[in-house]
Amino acid sequence: MGGSEIEYVKEAFDTNWIAPAGPFLKRFEQRLCEYTGRAHSVVLSSGTAALHLALKILGVGWNDTVICQSFTFCGSANPVIYEGAIPVFIDSEPDTWNMDPELLERAIRDLIEKGEKPKAIIYVHLYGMPARVNEIVDISRKYEIAVIEDAAEALGAKYGGQPVGRFGDMSILSFNGNKIITTSGGGALLSDHEEWIHRARFLSTQARDDAPHYEHSQIGYNYRMSNVAAGIGLGQMEVLDEWVMKRRRNHDYYRHALGDVEGIEFLVESGEAFSNHWLTCIQVDPSRTGGITRENIRIALENENIESRPLWKPMHMQPVFRNVTFYGNGISEKLFRNGLCLPSGSNLSDHDLDRVIKVIKALIP
Repeated sequence: MGGSEIEYVKEAFDTNWIAPAGPFLKRFEQRLCEYTGRAHSVVLSSGTAALHLALKILGVGWNDTVICQSFTFCGSANPVIYEGAIPVFIDSEPDTWNMDPELLERAIRDLIEKGEKPKAIIYVHLYGMPARVNEIVDISRKYEIAVIEDAAEALGAKYGGQPVGRFGDMSILSFNGNKIITTSGGGALLSDHEEWIHRARFLSTQARDDAPHYEHSQIGYNYRMSNVAAGIGLGQMEVLDEWVMKRRRNHDYYRHALGDVEGIEFLVESGEAFSNHWLTCIQVDPSRTGGITRENIRIALENENIESRPLWKPMHMQPVFRNVTFYGNGISEKLFRNGLCLPSGSNLSDHDLDRVIKVIKALIP
């Protein structure tokens, strides 16, 4: 927390605005629009809820095809299943670890030939590293397919000097407890289409019709953020840029100390990307580390009461998606096999970072 959050929460209590209604909701939404450059936004209970509503608004339904990134968290793909639609997973490219544009176009062509033109594309800025936005969006426009930007991990990052959260037809953000800023739980849906955000707000409050009584002509969802959580979000926005710089400093600190260690490689910016470095991630190549694997490092850190975690297990490798079509090149499987997320919190001290570095250097001199 940055400090102002408790004052906003106190104001919410003092004014008795505790429910999913109140002045902080609008203020938080306006602040997100100002920060990202989007025209409209609605704050919700989670990033997954935002993605679900985005699919609803685009008319995704039973047996529709939606193209998704394989190397990501399940929240990027699960809402496709909620709507009875069919995900098709695309592998990563090596520079950003995000959706490979060449495989994306190959998949679209194949699906169109089969009479299964995708209804939407969902791409992700993984670990805060912007994807190859221009190429992905250009492909979506070429084939007239709606594109949803999953910026859940990337608020504060930029592509081509522009903040993420403003690319594609709709964008989603997450304010879960592990994200760079948090409302304890929450998310947002953003778009330049006012009618889409108006509909998302309607659906997120149980689709209550305009009547003096409770009238419902459509199925809705209990997805609205509370005024208290929105107050926390307002306070967090005041320190977002500071938190981004701290995460970037963590990355630079690790890279300066470990960048010359044989067999360890970092996810680094290239091209037009400015990462928020939400998490600092490394690849560990056992053929160059004397047989030391990412799992050896993870366990050694755990023995010192330091938590680290493997990279996301790709969706096409998950048991629940075992029968889903996948366009692959082996990148995400290799990243999962050799990848590790290092401690990356905004409040880490030099001493904390040095503890991590010491353990790794003890294994790989």
